[in-house]
Amino acid sequence: SVLISSTSQPGFLTISIKDTGMGIPKNKIRLLFTSSFYSTTGTRNEAGTGLGLMLCKEFVEKNGGKIWVESTFGEGATFYFTLPVHDFAVEA
Repeated sequence: SVLISSTSQPGFLTISIKDTGMGIPKNKIRLLFTSSFYSTTGTRNEAGTGLGLMLCKEFVEKNGGKIWVESTFGEGATFYFTLPVHDFAVEA
């Protein structure tokens, strides 16, 4: 299963995506957001390109946010990202 949630703090929004999959080994976490094109097969043997999380990182950082993951192998992973929130007025 996958749970998507958000929390808001002054100036930014944090989105979390949590799964109950097999988790990520600690020695692989540092490779997830790099251009090393690290890729594994999914739980249903689907193939990936290794580009998705690298592109997410670039998008989030170019918009002033941060992205990271917390995982326990065998228990799933939670990915987080933050984006700044700006107040603005809209004229009627």
